[in-house]
Amino acid sequence: MYRILIVEDTPAEADLLSAFLATYAKDASESFTLERLTNAVDFLERRPRADLIFMDIQMPGINGMEAAEILRGYDEETPLVFVTNLAQYAVEGYAVDALDFLVKPVTYEAFCPRMNRALRIMRRKVGATVALPSSEGERVVAVRDIGYVDMFRHDLYYHLASETEPLRLRGSMKVAEEELSPHGFLRISSGCLVNMAQVKLVRQGSVVLGDGTELFFSRARKRACMEALANYVGGSR
Repeated sequence: MYRILIVEDTPAEADLLSAFLATYAKDASESFTLERLTNAVDFLERRPRADLIFMDIQMPGINGMEAAEILRGYDEETPLVFVTNLAQYAVEGYAVDALDFLVKPVTYEAFCPRMNRALRIMRRKVGATVALPSSEGERVVAVRDIGYVDMFRHDLYYHLASETEPLRLRGSMKVAEEELSPHGFLRISSGCLVNMAQVKLVRQGSVVLGDGTELFFSRARKRACMEALANYVGGSR
């Protein structure tokens, strides 16, 4: 499941893009989660993780082009599509490695080829998968969709971004850690393994994930975990 972000201060324009994404997802047999922000200030403060960003340029305060310049200071890879009234911004977009432009009023005919191009890039970036046994057979899961893994008694629970109920498996936390730690997972307690890419906030004794889930460090692991998270955020990954 791909995460799409729309940064647009005009509700009608954001609604239109949202409707286009819903239609495209159905036509392409894809799944998207959608988040909408109404200004660039919130975007820069929150730094939401996304696989594709649609960014309006003409917004009050910090405009979309300025926000994109800051974005590229800490994220060089996420595909970015500008949405604008003025086609001349296309030249400036090269400086921030914009994938493409949509000129308002946006039509579905113009939207689809941009989305096709973005989807090809997103598919190449999906990355590692793990095969997890389930009652229905072996389940292939994208590593980045795993928010965290915790343990109760002798069962592991894989909490997936795309599903409301965790995937329950028999297994060992040690084995899960060996498999997932090369992909940015951190053991924060004896019974919990966290995907650092999903961490939105680090508190004194816990981490908060993008969906609001709060997970707590064990006392013995806290210092090492804080250092690991600092290195990850700082780019040593």
